Amino acid sequence: MENQTFNMDVLQLEGLKVSPDFSIPAFVLLLLIYIFIMVSNISLVVLIFMENSLHEPMYLLFCNMSINDVFGATAIIPRVLSDLFTPVTERYIYYYECVVQAFCGHFYAGASHTVLMIMAFDRYMAICNPLRYATIMTNRMVVMLSVGAWGTAFFLIVILVGLSARLSRCRRLVSAPFCDNASLFKLSCENILINHIYGLGTAMGTMACSLCSVTLTYLRIAMVCFNSKNKTVNSKALQTCATHLAVYLILLLSGNIIIILHRFENLSDERKLASLLFIVVPPSMNAVIYGLQIKAVREKIMIIFNKNKMKERNKMSMQN
Repeated sequence: MENQTFNMDVLQLEGLKVSPDFSIPAFVLLLLIYIFIMVSNISLVVLIFMENSLHEPMYLLFCNMSINDVFGATAIIPRVLSDLFTPVTERYIYYYECVVQAFCGHFYAGASHTVLMIMAFDRYMAICNPLRYATIMTNRMVVMLSVGAWGTAFFLIVILVGLSARLSRCRRLVSAPFCDNASLFKLSCENILINHIYGLGTAMGTMACSLCSVTLTYLRIAMVCFNSKNKTVNSKALQTCATHLAVYLILLLSGNIIIILHRFENLSDERKLASLLFIVVPPSMNAVIYGLQIKAVREKIMIIFNKNKMKERNKMSMQN
């Protein structure tokens, strides 16, 4: 009985199916992507906090996105990297670790949508209500919006994963590159209708809310820009909005692909690849898109880069 209980607490994680010949290239590629995600996002957060000129609501709210990207990548990628050199039959994970990983993965996904929603609200206030923007988007409001975004995602995902964690288990194989909610409730032989209803309802509801809020916000912004004759203001508004929309579309597309593929058991390999891309692509693209497209951030990066370059030249000239 004790051995049986122990065995049910230790799950077999299928992970990525990579042939031994491609294990090292896959490891190096994924490791480089992970390092890039960490360096780019952390550097952007540090830059925003250190530069007083970037202490604006738009940039402070974006820090939520970078922190969430670092959190999501760190919760998933290191485990995937460690499993690449482990034979498929020897990849084991404790059930509680699987639950934690599933929670972190879904919390990252949920927070990505809620953070983008409050960023859309910020752009709406800045462009459609510029005279009231400073009085509404105070530091207190930025904190309230951030706490609301993280708190909403936390509340929804606690219930989501809790519904799966309560189930008894009759299987041990996790047929995924990492643990997620669907993998958890598929371990059970009980009736999982409520898990399907709440999981799909939460995912669709979150995406619908974010899609509606972003769509209505940017339709309103487009109308304001269309009626405005100030080309400079319109150009700046369109630039920041295009950046935000690019990030949102990447997130929406990658998330919907996973939800669709989960409904087709014969597309398990495609689903595993899509799940990994969801953790890899948005975090690696967000910092690049915002860092290069937003003029204020780009200028600060160039200033810091030029300062370091000048210091190196002065140091070399002094040595000569």
